[in-house]
Amino acid sequence: MGLLSVAIWLPIAVGALLLAAGRDEHAGVVRWIALVGAVASFFVTLPLAFGFDTSSAALQFRETVPWIERFNVNYALGVDGLSVWFVLLTAFITVIVVLAGWEVITDRVNQYMGAFLILSGLMVGVFSAVDGLLFYVFFEATLIPMYIIIGVWGGPRRVYAAFKFFLYTLLGSLLMLVALLYLYYKSGGSFDVLTWHKLPLPLPAQTLLFFAFFAAFSVKVPMWPVHTWLPDAHVEAPTGGSVVLAAIMLKLGAYGFLRFSLPIAPDASREWAWLLITLSLVAVLYIGLVALVQQDMKKLVAYSSIAHMGFVTLGFFLFDHLAVSGAIVQMISHGFVSGAMFLCIGVLYDRVHSREISAYGGVANTMPRFAAFAVLFAMANCGLPGTAGFVGEWMVILGAVKVNFWIGLLAATTLIFGAAYTLWMVKRVYFGDIANDHVRALDDINAREFLVLGLLAVAVLAMGIYPKPFTDVMDASVAELLRHVAASKLP
Repeated sequence: MGLLSVAIWLPIAVGALLLAAGRDEHAGVVRWIALVGAVASFFVTLPLAFGFDTSSAALQFRETVPWIERFNVNYALGVDGLSVWFVLLTAFITVIVVLAGWEVITDRVNQYMGAFLILSGLMVGVFSAVDGLLFYVFFEATLIPMYIIIGVWGGPRRVYAAFKFFLYTLLGSLLMLVALLYLYYKSGGSFDVLTWHKLPLPLPAQTLLFFAFFAAFSVKVPMWPVHTWLPDAHVEAPTGGSVVLAAIMLKLGAYGFLRFSLPIAPDASREWAWLLITLSLVAVLYIGLVALVQQDMKKLVAYSSIAHMGFVTLGFFLFDHLAVSGAIVQMISHGFVSGAMFLCIGVLYDRVHSREISAYGGVANTMPRFAAFAVLFAMANCGLPGTAGFVGEWMVILGAVKVNFWIGLLAATTLIFGAAYTLWMVKRVYFGDIANDHVRALDDINAREFLVLGLLAVAVLAMGIYPKPFTDVMDASVAELLRHVAASKLP
């Protein structure tokens, strides 16, 4: 087994072990096993970054083993500059989620921790798979643990939110399965994704493939107008579920555009880029306005995520090196920032049991250490220079201006809307006089919560101050992708 296989199957094995463990009478042991498994899985992924050859656009850490030999299906793994950081991000966020649920989850602890660890391994599998059928299996399998997490540990409308999440994402993926089978047939019986990249497909076929992949990936991002499942899922999900959903699961759809839509249907991607750019700008502008009127903190941050992910898809379809690199950086930074924002909301909810902005006020007076972290993450969400939230957005805006000034101008309005809705929430929740007795009775964060938020704060500041390690890894792969897309594949 190579590093990627260990990164996939180690958390899945530990998660399965926890599911088989005793229930809440052994909760303490379960938590420690989950933490050890999550930390070990994260350390396994570190050599992927340290040993990565930044000068090469080729897949690295390759593993290929026959799986279903009759149909030429292989267990084929590999990462390049487009995917390697997401493997590390997934493992890192899993450690954060295990720590965040340490004291909060008291019911079915083994199933909760087991579900997250299994989900972590499956998501690493999505980012690592280079066999089409293997990718589809991992992609769809991620729905099951998240469906259970929302449906079992979620809020009062958890069943509705879980069903909506499951049905939206499953139905979109069925068209992708048809596309994969068509590519299998056209390639002479191969599920190898790199082989599919070289197929000379006519424009009508590329167009149908493009929209089949669009159906699957746009729902997962989610893009406007198929975004309505996300606010419900976030509001009802437990804090850990919201963190993983925002930090990792939304990236599965965006990554699908990079690995499938753009390289397999490059001519159709250029032909229909105007549509994707339009939908992305609608997400940036309209969803930003929707976020402004939210009274529920989780809904506000959920809509904020849709707007920020609109930046990602915008960057992809500008076909500019700076914009595409910025979009990938934005995916990583959004993983840190949105995860941190949902954790901060979780800290308050655990104490007051309300997500309404009106239930708070003057929190900084009673929780100064927590407020310092919360305001830092809010500033990163606004795109403050020196934080991770600034780097990707600024790169996409610069790339957009190079392509078309007006697209860049419209994209830049997200900095205004982002500052408006985020600062509106910060002012009412954290500053001013103490609003009520609930706020007056709040205790500041404990050592565990300080550690969780501190790790994310270091990541947000490190990426904001020195993003070069992130961009260096992806440069060669982005350049190769754009060269591939620019070269017509029409027969």
